[in-house]
Amino acid sequence: MREDYHPPVEEYLTTIYELSEDGVTVIQARLAERLRHSAPAISEMVNRLKKDGYLTVSGRSISLTPVGRGLAESVVRKHRLAERLLTDVIGLPWHRAHIEAGRWEHVISDEVEARLRVILDDPSTCPHGNPIPGTKQSELPVVPLSDARPGDNVMLRRVTETIELDDVAMTYLSDNGFITGQTAKVAGKAPDGSLSLTVGNNTVVLGSLLGENLYVSIA
Repeated sequence: MREDYHPPVEEYLTTIYELSEDGVTVIQARLAERLRHSAPAISEMVNRLKKDGYLTVSGRSISLTPVGRGLAESVVRKHRLAERLLTDVIGLPWHRAHIEAGRWEHVISDEVEARLRVILDDPSTCPHGNPIPGTKQSELPVVPLSDARPGDNVMLRRVTETIELDDVAMTYLSDNGFITGQTAKVAGKAPDGSLSLTVGNNTVVLGSLLGENLYVSIA
């Protein structure tokens, strides 16, 4: 373990970082949902992190201070580099990388992180398209898949952390070949927001929640 490893602190800070990254306003209820902790436990930890200078709280909204954001970015960077190592070098399936990298992120030292960036040719995103903090990002415009219309040709660019945590959804996407970098054609859109995609020779049906949490470029 790293000498500065503080599991609860890192867990909360990275969760706040990832929720913010997904465009979610961070409140205690969202933390309770994501972390599956009780409301009193969340409240106690938020107060502790605020006292220690990691968080600010305005009304119900929770934000990271510069110190908190720096620590969160460090852990997220290690996690996403670990995902790259697992998929690109070790060959772990795309949908299993997130969970496995969660076991690695806390124990990677800064020295090993620097070596990973060299070995992996300094990637800008994880295998699921989420940006690696501290790297230069592409300015390619992306939109939620839910914004696409029948007839659009799309390429999957990013899967939000919300979906990465859903093993069933990730396995479904992987089994049907709709992973980052894959193109598809929107075949239809139902009144409830469900989408039918043609991926290769397969038809893939995605519910509205998936459509809102998959980001694509539209040709």
